[in-house]
Amino acid sequence: MSFAGAKALVLGMEKSGHAAAEFLSGQGAAVTPSDLKPQNLPGFRLQTDNLFDEPWDLIVPSPGVPLDLQGLQRARSRGIRVIGEVELAAPFLKGPIIGITGSNGKTTTTSLVGHILDLAYVPNQVGGNIGKPVISLTGTSRDNQWNVLELSSFQLETVSTFHARVAVCLNVTQNHLDRHYTMEQYAAAKANLFRTQSKDDFAILDTDNEWCRSFAGFTPAMKNWFGAGDIREGQIWVDGEVLMPMADVPVPGAHNAENVMAAASVALIAGVSRDRIVDAVRTFKAVEHRLEFVTEKSGVRFFNDSKATSVDAAIKALDSFGHGLWVILGGKDKGSDYTVLRDRLHARAKAALLIGAAAEKIASHLEGAVPLIQAGTLETAVVTAYAQAEPGDTILLAPACASYDQFQSFEHRGREFKEIVRRLQPNS
Repeated sequence: MSFAGAKALVLGMEKSGHAAAEFLSGQGAAVTPSDLKPQNLPGFRLQTDNLFDEPWDLIVPSPGVPLDLQGLQRARSRGIRVIGEVELAAPFLKGPIIGITGSNGKTTTTSLVGHILDLAYVPNQVGGNIGKPVISLTGTSRDNQWNVLELSSFQLETVSTFHARVAVCLNVTQNHLDRHYTMEQYAAAKANLFRTQSKDDFAILDTDNEWCRSFAGFTPAMKNWFGAGDIREGQIWVDGEVLMPMADVPVPGAHNAENVMAAASVALIAGVSRDRIVDAVRTFKAVEHRLEFVTEKSGVRFFNDSKATSVDAAIKALDSFGHGLWVILGGKDKGSDYTVLRDRLHARAKAALLIGAAAEKIASHLEGAVPLIQAGTLETAVVTAYAQAEPGDTILLAPACASYDQFQSFEHRGREFKEIVRRLQPNS
């Protein structure tokens, strides 16, 4: 496939947009970068509605650009090809692909797979929604090297030829409904990962999740299943055999044991022995902003789970702890139902501290379940919780919301949380 001479419009000048523009330019395309905000880039044009009506050969929207923009719809109706950066990379990415998706646990599982392969000396590179964009991996890809890719629903929306040798879906729960509108449309984007597989491929799916079970009908690939039932008497089972004690998994929570199951299934397919897998899991460290232990001060522990940007992710975080929680919730709402947090908060939390644009909605959903503190900002929430916490308590940032109302990203929010905690003085 050649893009030489093609007139290409790239929308959204974040990391993947820059990577797509650079790749297309290297292929000889005439690239116009565009964004809603002015950028100091050669050939840049501000994204306006009439920009879509020009005679483009190709439009590449970044993952953050909604595909239902009227301009994009008009372009598609005129036969203009509209594809994301992952589909753009598909013909150029050498080596077999491990694609990992799901509402929660993608980054941890993707990182763990890369860690296992590294320790087993299996050639691989990791990227996608974590680290380098997929299109940036094309130049370093090799025929004998695994591409381990974290893939979001936004990235999978335009996939049609992208082919995963091993496709993994960890779970599908309520998330991004402000973008996809319905669970059916959200799940359909995830399902695209499986639609292009063949009978020689592998699909690794959560047997406890109805959406994951439905994906089995979209692919002729061989099925490997995992789920909560594979934790028996404190042991983690994978593919019908005991893998390791759950207590040896260094990251907390039953959901992380399931992430280990999925990662181990992938590693076995890649030819890694069970002993190597166990050794690698035992040395794995929690990914930053994902149930990350920050510190303990005056007997109070602090955990940063800023990546818990959905209600289900917050539930998994809550399930990782006992009583004595001070939970920080809030941010930019994604069309979520927070009432499902009520029982867990009632059982585990001393209070919920609410921040950001979603604070009032969350309060209306949680009223009466747990004491609510309208903190407004992250710093006020941390300081207030610490002032009231007792030795043995845990202050947990698990927002159940996106970060874009007060922060640039969930990483920015997590770093701020850790910096605020660092500045706290010991309680007298």
